[in-house]
Amino acid sequence: MTKKILTSEDSDLFRETIGKVRLVKNDKVHLTPLIKPKPFPKPQVANLQGLLTGAAETDIEAVGREDPLSFVASGLQKNILTKLRQGYFGLDAEIDLHGLSSNEAKRHLMNFLQSCAKEDCRCVHVVHGKGYRSQEDYPTLKNNVNLWLRQHKDVQAFCSAAPKDGGTGAIYVLLRSSAG
Repeated sequence: MTKKILTSEDSDLFRETIGKVRLVKNDKVHLTPLIKPKPFPKPQVANLQGLLTGAAETDIEAVGREDPLSFVASGLQKNILTKLRQGYFGLDAEIDLHGLSSNEAKRHLMNFLQSCAKEDCRCVHVVHGKGYRSQEDYPTLKNNVNLWLRQHKDVQAFCSAAPKDGGTGAIYVLLRSSAG
């Protein structure tokens, strides 16, 4: 390779582009930063078990694929279900649990309900499916969701969704309002 000879114009242009240069007096490099970064808190793992009261009936009757679901917490008026079915509250959020195992679905549902409570969502749409892939005409996920929601401390009522929103394969859930 031959050495390239720079013209004085190229040299002047280089010096002008680089700007002022200062001499480095120390050839040692510090591998650790002189200022330590500020500590940050570890993200807290949500206590999903604390969300379930366990006070709900655990011996509820199993439901089939086409059976509708409904529940009203004690102390609430029965017309809450009618308002819920008619869309009086409006939907604030939605989750689809199709294809998840029971454990995954529980974790997703509890996280979803916890975040909805933080964001002050009043009515949510949960799609659990009708259970066509479950063994023996027994929709596992639908029955589990039925039990989990009855035990959840923030759930006031739920009912099967309108046909346009999934029918008996989905539910509308009314959550406790943070205002009251």
